[in-house]
Amino acid sequence: MSTLFNNFFEKINQISPLEHNFTEVLDAIALKPKTLFFYGKLPQNVSKNGKMTRPKTVAIVGSRHNTSYGEEIAYRLAYELAKHNVIIVSGLAYGIDSIAHKGCLAAGGKTIAVLGTPIDHIYPANHKTLAREILHQDGAIISEYAPKTHDYYDSPLAPGEYYDDAGSRTQDPKISFLYRNRLISGLSDVVVVVEAAEKSGSLNTATHALEQGKDVFAVPGNITNPYSQGCNKLIKQGATPYTTPKDILALLFPEEYIKRHKKMRAQRLIGDTDAETLVLQAIASGLRSGEAIMESTKLPPEVFSQTATLLEIKSRIHSLGMNNWGLV
Repeated sequence: MSTLFNNFFEKINQISPLEHNFTEVLDAIALKPKTLFFYGKLPQNVSKNGKMTRPKTVAIVGSRHNTSYGEEIAYRLAYELAKHNVIIVSGLAYGIDSIAHKGCLAAGGKTIAVLGTPIDHIYPANHKTLAREILHQDGAIISEYAPKTHDYYDSPLAPGEYYDDAGSRTQDPKISFLYRNRLISGLSDVVVVVEAAEKSGSLNTATHALEQGKDVFAVPGNITNPYSQGCNKLIKQGATPYTTPKDILALLFPEEYIKRHKKMRAQRLIGDTDAETLVLQAIASGLRSGEAIMESTKLPPEVFSQTATLLEIKSRIHSLGMNNWGLV
């Protein structure tokens, strides 16, 4: 192992959730953690409209046995969100988790990995290089499980953790990873489940998210694919179907998307001629019949007829029948 690799994991930071603006949201969840251990840098508040606010954060989780479809969805979503300075949270696991981390890193973004193991036990071991890349890009590796060294013997036990007969801190991984999921959802504004079997840790994360009042999206999948059954079940139960990164961005940044929509709408109401602009704006105001549009625009019948025909050819308006028109 290189010296550079070792240096990333030399300093273990220890805080209570309330000691940092990024983690203080965990104080409001059920079974809130008493202590957090982490490597790297936790995200700082960002300035928006003259105020300092917590950065938008999205959890992307899914099956360890992803399909190529799931890989494409998770990578693109993480990449696009990171381009908008959204923090990506996941669990460093094989499959969708690691793909989400990699998509974020490729976009130059910051990502947080939440472990279900002691902070000094990066799991899976094959992802130590990925963990290093996360830290190198000013992200963080977080765990509520203390290192198994004497220095941390007296720190509070985390959920599912106990002292064994030899007096060593230990935990059942099957339980600790389920407890870990509440932190992934707790740190996030939105949780997206990309692929999941009917019984999976990803659904456990979604359950925590719903209990915490978070928005949950699920990627619709092939009904014959066992790793889509969990997502399809979530959608049946009320989760929002995910189709494009815009679904998430519009939820996270509603003001920006309203402004953009208004601007795009205004641009769509400008034609190539003055007559086209008059017709487009008349229809946008609620007028539908040709007679009403001509009366409003003062366009002669022959000019209106020619203009409407050209706008229809350009796919700017469409006929509703009986000389009634609507915007495309």
